[in-house]
Amino acid sequence: MPRLFTALEIPRQVALSLSLLRGGLPGARWIDVENYHITLRFIGDVDGRTADEIVDRLDRIDRPEFQISLLGAGSFGSRKPHAVWAGVSPHPEMTALQAEIERLCQRIGLPPDPRKFSPHVTLARLKASRVDDVVHYLEGRSNFSTAPFTVSRFVLLSSRESVGGGPYVTEEVFSLRETGRYASAEHVLHP
Repeated sequence: MPRLFTALEIPRQVALSLSLLRGGLPGARWIDVENYHITLRFIGDVDGRTADEIVDRLDRIDRPEFQISLLGAGSFGSRKPHAVWAGVSPHPEMTALQAEIERLCQRIGLPPDPRKFSPHVTLARLKASRVDDVVHYLEGRSNFSTAPFTVSRFVLLSSRESVGGGPYVTEEVFSLRETGRYASAEHVLHP
């Protein structure tokens, strides 16, 4: 069974902006542009019955769409950096969506995700990159930002066992509720 995780997709135009951050870091294995995403919850290897139950529960999520942007860059692993990433602007709806997915995974018997939710887009995995090189790379990209974009859905992705970074397959798509439609309907009902 493939490894599963939930994620937010990165629109093509934003992904192209991210691709401009590639290069200039020795020891970096850059993630392919089509594999950029924001992980909400890593699920891991599960059997078919559990996967079906996860899909059924995810399909019941009823949350509004929201806007985020990407900003800044950073790394994981301070003494031995293992990845560089682009940051994600905080949004309470994104945090609430991630928390709901975490709760439903635990309700069906999956162990809690041991990592604190830290929204980001992984740009590269690092192997034997020197700390000084990573610091220099990040200094030149600290002011990176994109225009805001609307998140109107989240996805269930799968990956084959590999060293990370894809390729990923979209298994299911889950729409978020349009906010503009309800706001205008309310305005009509209550002039």
